[in-house]
Amino acid sequence: MKAATYAETWDLDVFFEGGSESAAFKNYLEELEVDVPSFKVQAESIKVPQTKEDSILLGEILEKFQGIAKRMRQAGAFVGCLQAQDTNDKHASVLRGKVTQLSSQFQNALAAFDQKLVQVDDTVWPELVNAEALTELKFALTERRNRAKNKLQMEQETLINALSVDGYHAWGQLYDTLVSKVKIPYKEDDKVHELSVGQAANKFSSADRSVRKSVFEEWEKAWGSGADLFAHTLNHLSGFRLNVYEKRGWDDVLSEPLEINRMKRETLDVMWKVISENKQPLVSYLKRKADLLGVEKLSWYDLDAPIGGKETKVSYQEGAEFILDQFSHFGEELTSFTKKAFENRWIEAEDRPGKAPGGFCTSFTESDQSRIFMTFSGTPSNIATLAHELGHAFHQHAMAGVHPLNRNYAMNVAETASTFAEMIVADASVKKAKSDDERLALLEDKVQRSVALLMNIHGRFLFETSFYEERKKGIVSTERINQLMEAAQKEAYCDALGEYHPHFWASKLHFYITGVPFYNFPYTFGYLFSLGIYAKALEEGTAFEEKYIALLKDTGSMQVEDLAMKHLGVDLTKEDFWQKAVQLTVQDVEEFLEATK
Repeated sequence: MKAATYAETWDLDVFFEGGSESAAFKNYLEELEVDVPSFKVQAESIKVPQTKEDSILLGEILEKFQGIAKRMRQAGAFVGCLQAQDTNDKHASVLRGKVTQLSSQFQNALAAFDQKLVQVDDTVWPELVNAEALTELKFALTERRNRAKNKLQMEQETLINALSVDGYHAWGQLYDTLVSKVKIPYKEDDKVHELSVGQAANKFSSADRSVRKSVFEEWEKAWGSGADLFAHTLNHLSGFRLNVYEKRGWDDVLSEPLEINRMKRETLDVMWKVISENKQPLVSYLKRKADLLGVEKLSWYDLDAPIGGKETKVSYQEGAEFILDQFSHFGEELTSFTKKAFENRWIEAEDRPGKAPGGFCTSFTESDQSRIFMTFSGTPSNIATLAHELGHAFHQHAMAGVHPLNRNYAMNVAETASTFAEMIVADASVKKAKSDDERLALLEDKVQRSVALLMNIHGRFLFETSFYEERKKGIVSTERINQLMEAAQKEAYCDALGEYHPHFWASKLHFYITGVPFYNFPYTFGYLFSLGIYAKALEEGTAFEEKYIALLKDTGSMQVEDLAMKHLGVDLTKEDFWQKAVQLTVQDVEEFLEATK
């Protein structure tokens, strides 16, 4: 039976018809403008729980909290999709400002609510959260209470939220505006084309080194020409964050990201330690790839280059059908969900000008749907990205029966589901290759991802760590930021490259995201954690899917160390787990080196 033809553009009208001019969305925001202040009044007026019986009252206000939270998430997802699909949509930028303002008001309401949790007597708290009405939410409520205890008084936190709208978050929005103006000139057929950032990035997978080199030179020029503005943006965004940390008494810039990721510092430290001690095979791979490309050392723009001078290209339809076929060998639930995502146009993949760079998956919680954004040009890397984002969407789908308060899983475990889906497809691609050349190209694409997650992401982490330490002393100059970036890349890649990307800090959105600080190490955690899960899936076949879904359901209501112990029986603070996970990536490298002797 022939598969349905899958569209390359998503459907947003199912949520609010009319895009950024939608009358329905305008009414939606107007209702939130009434309900958010109303909730704040309720949160401020609710009495501090004194006994176990007060759990019923607390449960009622939690229901209202979740109702508004769902709608706020829906509004934010819609605006984010509008901005991504068309960076020139000025009205979408205006709408984002309104949603940010509402989000700040909602955070103030939650600050009032959290203060009531803090004021509950320590002897009453265990009885309260173990009451029938709240026992399911014990972890989430205790976490909210503890985090609130570590913050300032409500009046001060409210002021921070208010100032962040035109301060902290405004700098993040300015970055998006600046990026929308970046164009990369590219000459083809004696005609110069103005490429968007996303389109230009895809050229780094070209088999022609002269294409990669010329695009990279223009790429560096483009980011360099705006570097002073990007430096101002990064300095002020980080300065706001550091000032808040100082007022809260947080000395370590990693305190918040570790707390958000429900992760111990020992776990992070041991992960990077094991990675750093096992990079030599990756260095050998980079050297071998340089030999195959006929250069002494790889340049930054060679990292994604195909070997053998051939580009493997497939259509979006072929990519979608391949993903569905591979998912079917893992489990029925993942397959049927993915088919629905393709058929119902949940994915924006068209290669066209004016789109934002990169890829993401966002959740429309009120509609129990997701939307995936990317630019598909037919490379193996594109197929991997599509599978990756579908993994995110499946994670959100798996949480459907879980209480809304227990669905707030952290980024590190979010990256687990996405990377797991990506590995299913990557492994299958290698095994089902039609020729030795194709198998080698696909194997190399798999190793490329290990390099990205164990070296590139490490470089980002090293850069941000050093940048924030210098930012504590004052404004960091553009030139110095470039130096910090290049030094971090050299350390992360063990100085195995001949040319680096000093303006990478300007080109990477992740450094400017205000919602999640240190948007880097969770990727590497998720990658290696998912390797442990994937090993179990290979052992058990389709029978593992039920256990996998059970693990995903727990990701929003446990510390990651507890999650790993419960579902995998491993201690994440010890080297053993990480060593075994890294060794799985080394096996791919060894296979590649053997095949390219």
